[in-house]
Amino acid sequence: MEDSKWVIDVNDGVKKMEDTSKEQWEKHSIYEVPACVKDQNKNAYRPQTVSFGPYHHGEAHLKRMEEHKHRALLHFLRRCQKPVESCLKALAKVVQDLKDSYEPLDPKWADDTAGFLKMMTLDGCFMLEILRASVDEVNDYDSKDPIFSKHGKLYIMPHIRRDMLMLENQIPMQVLELLLELLPGDKKKERANELIRKSWFPDTNHSEMGNCLHVLDVCRKILLQPKGNQKKQGGRPLGKDKPSGDEFIRSATELNEAGIQFKVKKKGSLKDITFDGGVLELPLIVVDDATESMFLNLIAFERFHVEAGNEITSYVFIMDNIIDNAMDVALLHSSGIIQNAIGSDKAVAKLFNSLSKDITLEPESSLDVVQKNVSEYCKQPWNNWRANLIHTYFRNPWAIISLIAAIFLFALTIVQTVYTILGVVDSPQPSHYYKPPLPDLKTPRH
Repeated sequence: MEDSKWVIDVNDGVKKMEDTSKEQWEKHSIYEVPACVKDQNKNAYRPQTVSFGPYHHGEAHLKRMEEHKHRALLHFLRRCQKPVESCLKALAKVVQDLKDSYEPLDPKWADDTAGFLKMMTLDGCFMLEILRASVDEVNDYDSKDPIFSKHGKLYIMPHIRRDMLMLENQIPMQVLELLLELLPGDKKKERANELIRKSWFPDTNHSEMGNCLHVLDVCRKILLQPKGNQKKQGGRPLGKDKPSGDEFIRSATELNEAGIQFKVKKKGSLKDITFDGGVLELPLIVVDDATESMFLNLIAFERFHVEAGNEITSYVFIMDNIIDNAMDVALLHSSGIIQNAIGSDKAVAKLFNSLSKDITLEPESSLDVVQKNVSEYCKQPWNNWRANLIHTYFRNPWAIISLIAAIFLFALTIVQTVYTILGVVDSPQPSHYYKPPLPDLKTPRH
């Protein structure tokens, strides 16, 4: 009987099946990272200081931040000059959309709308206060406030901002936008997108990003936009001249041995990579303590959000290919491509090598073009011979000395041979027989 009921339910489901699943999927934007991904680096996906949203709400090591959220809410409400009911009412209008943003959402939140709205209000106001404090010198908090004082901004806020870029620790952008609308006209800030940009990228100007999903999505779009007004440059852009065959790009040191030069694109985005005439141009990247976590969460977002694209993943993939060790990092640093803020070149190499685990790329992707063009260049006879010569004789100082000595001895041998030949040609011909002197006939005999 149970099997018969299951058959009936399936058949009824087929008849009723519409685009409801598609509509539901399109609403998802915040995802829980699977254990198989987390196991590689758990701390990169799990907040260490503060929770935003339902996935880590109430965890023991994050509870201490809840009192700070409440204090931030009071400051926000005083600035809004409105009661807390205004926040709850504004968010209640879109509460189902907010819930649908999470994949998956624990059933307890589906049933507890009041608790969900309280969490969104506290987390949203706290996030806005953190953003405001990071871009605005005006501060109405006490000088000894553990979070919003100068001391807190120096020691605590960097950890909070790191947690704000984790995929599981996002809140929908709608929350921030609706709360910003509650501010009085003379105190109303820019859109949340602009506030986030000023917080993470204060020295750059970017075009309108449109509707963004959350803080992580804003940062991703900024990383993929050219920095300022940039003229179209020459070179082979991604997407043209696709040679056949599967190729993998070599390390930076090996590419340099093959005659390839590296050049920084200071105004280029992370997807702006070109190769032409033996010059590989890469965007500037600053590597600091938050870089690993940020890129891992951006890669996870591209992996689980169907419409996100794979530009960040592609960038990390190519950087992992051209960085094998500290020598590669040093070369890219000397070219102005990498700014190392964590000290050790070896640590930077290890960071990029760890980022690319289990990365998959779309066949015939834009990155594939650069890889194949670079590989074809390295395979040219002269470039290949040059690379082998440098790799064999010019990496080890003793090998260089041995090569120079060999060349010197070879030159001496040639010189000696030439002088020997010249000496033989210029010398008088030797006599082949002995000719005795003739006797003097005029001399009288005794």
